[in-house]
Amino acid sequence: MESGASRETVDLGRLYQGPFQIEQDDGWFTIYMATPSAEPVRNPGMGLIAYAWEENGPSLQARSGNETIEEHVERLAKLPFVDVLYIRCDWRHVQTEPGRLNLHPIWEATLQAAERHGLRVAFRVQLSSPNPQPERLAMPDFLIGQVPLVNIGRFEGQDYDYWEPRYDHPAFRAAFRELNGLLAERFDGDPRIEFMDLMMYGFWGEGHTGDLKNPFPDYAAAEHTFMAMTREQVERWRKTPIAVNTQPDISQTGNRTVRAYAMSEDCWVRTDSIILDEPEQIEIIANRAPWTAAVVEDGYYRHFKLDQLKFDSANVDVIANSMLHALDIGGNYWGLWTEAEAIARYHERYPHAIETLRRRLGYRLRPAWIWQRKRIGTDELVIALANDGVSGVPGALWLEATDGTTSLRGKLDKGSPVPGKVGMASLTLPQHWRDIEVRLSLRLEMKPGVFKPVQWACAQRTEADGSLAIRLKSHADTDWRCGI
Repeated sequence: MESGASRETVDLGRLYQGPFQIEQDDGWFTIYMATPSAEPVRNPGMGLIAYAWEENGPSLQARSGNETIEEHVERLAKLPFVDVLYIRCDWRHVQTEPGRLNLHPIWEATLQAAERHGLRVAFRVQLSSPNPQPERLAMPDFLIGQVPLVNIGRFEGQDYDYWEPRYDHPAFRAAFRELNGLLAERFDGDPRIEFMDLMMYGFWGEGHTGDLKNPFPDYAAAEHTFMAMTREQVERWRKTPIAVNTQPDISQTGNRTVRAYAMSEDCWVRTDSIILDEPEQIEIIANRAPWTAAVVEDGYYRHFKLDQLKFDSANVDVIANSMLHALDIGGNYWGLWTEAEAIARYHERYPHAIETLRRRLGYRLRPAWIWQRKRIGTDELVIALANDGVSGVPGALWLEATDGTTSLRGKLDKGSPVPGKVGMASLTLPQHWRDIEVRLSLRLEMKPGVFKPVQWACAQRTEADGSLAIRLKSHADTDWRCGI
């Protein structure tokens, strides 16, 4: 129980979630019903992601010098349907010397834009990438000469080889531990940070090096190394969700073991190519635990070139086709990439896909029914929460009811309510809570002890603070029902 100058808060812990039998009460009445909202709702753990920086850098215009990175990020942040700004950069973009972070200017530009526009930020730090090769590596220059490099071959049609570090070398392991610690010290628990991608093996940090070999002497060395690196991240990042890539273990570096461990530790999942994904990835994401968020993207049409769009027999363009498949696997997020003006033009001409995701992606919660019951000498609220979205709740949902003086709060089981279903929970009310108005609100516990407010997704009016006003019945009312 918490108390302050004007409000007492009673923490009920896990709420009773049924069964709710008719024999339990001495009278009941349905006091509130809510219907689905048709409007977009912005909430934590879901949304559309714009990329301030991808593996090739910022927007095409910024890369060619026609706009600054600040202008580029601001254009993305101003898109009315963007919820999260995302940075996918190399290790060399966050650290250029031992012992401290040296963040590329894109970080400050992104964080400031997010603050100005009420957005959130997510990121990935790539330990390896093919994009800067052969000129340089994703790894910072100060490690060159300390960490052995392995020639892993070349792709057909190219005239240069690719190099990967020996991730298991003591110098790499020590530098990685420092990197992980520095990033966590700076960003773990920062309220602006939505999630971090797990730092994994190989190209783009996706857990593979394509058809090329890996740099390890044997499978055991690879699996042991990346399991240790994964544990270091999971154990250090206690307040910010981590997303593990579902890439199959095509490079034989222990990806399946890493993925299974990370998911068992409540890490989220992500895929970087929804259409050309292997069946394994679709199976994993579509059948994940309901409290596990899914980050989904597809980079093949990232530049949104309208003159190159292809349409199928249903007149659905290839970009929309990709985007709408995020709904099939219960996605929480969709990546829009870097090109603000091109995205805006696409949305203006072909709004269906983006607008559909805004109204269906993630979770969308409403109190479909609220019953007041006379029970055990007082009253009880039974709340049936409907989820009109496509994903479960990414964490534990907390219900709070207040009369302005006393607040009751308690939580549902992780992931509840699941999409397309109703989750029920009850609050036992103080005896004086009769014939008064109470406010009902939601919070999401994304990580233990980390709470974020959740907006209702119902058509009915909400209050300025986002809560719903519910009128409780008086025991003197004559329309109570009992036994029927």
